[in-house]
Amino acid sequence: MHNLTAFAASCFAGLWVAPTHTGAEATQLILRWFHFIAGITWIGLLYFFNLINVPFMKQVDAAAKPKIFQYLTLPALNWFRWSALVTVFVGFWYWAQFYVGPDARREGTSALGTIGLFWLLWVAVWAILSFVIKKAPSGYVLGAITAILVIAAGWLFVNYTPVGRDDNHVLSIGVGGGMGVVMLFNVWGIIWPNQKKIINGTLAGTPPANAAVLARQAFLASRTNFFLSVPLLFFMATSYHYVIFGR
Repeated sequence: MHNLTAFAASCFAGLWVAPTHTGAEATQLILRWFHFIAGITWIGLLYFFNLINVPFMKQVDAAAKPKIFQYLTLPALNWFRWSALVTVFVGFWYWAQFYVGPDARREGTSALGTIGLFWLLWVAVWAILSFVIKKAPSGYVLGAITAILVIAAGWLFVNYTPVGRDDNHVLSIGVGGGMGVVMLFNVWGIIWPNQKKIINGTLAGTPPANAAVLARQAFLASRTNFFLSVPLLFFMATSYHYVIFGR
């Protein structure tokens, strides 16, 4: 009986032995955790705005819009823009420190070339899209241009990155995360500034004269983000769960 009790106690104690982690492993876990939480918040609100809020606002009377702007749209946009920033910032930190950095050390080179190429390509994509969006083309034209630019930037990164050309983590996140950068800049460069002008003007009783133009640009940027989120999530998944590039 004593031996059985001792055996049961040892088994029970074994269940409560916490695994040991290095500081780097703990940092990885924390960064991934915050990246997931912020990303779920961001994409969830993106889908809310595109699937629920846009059609809803078309049915709202003008007299009700100020309260909706003040108590729903404005708080949602605050969560939306800050969660976007946290998602991209933490995701980039994780990618650069735990994938690009180790590959650079393994290959005996600098990580700056890959990081620089990443930002150059995706900021250029956003700059072109921003110009196109502000010209207010049809959604089909914008969609075609977006597809061409994203495919071209992804191809260039996968084939010409100086570091990690054989590493699926570096390449998949380099493509999917690049789309996230474009989406982030759409949020902070078009959606938020335009919506802020419309909301503040409406609440003050003096909507901007170009409110329709601002709303159209914000809509196009938001709809672009909506469609980009689909391949973004695909490449985020393949970065860890399914190898499509390198090894």
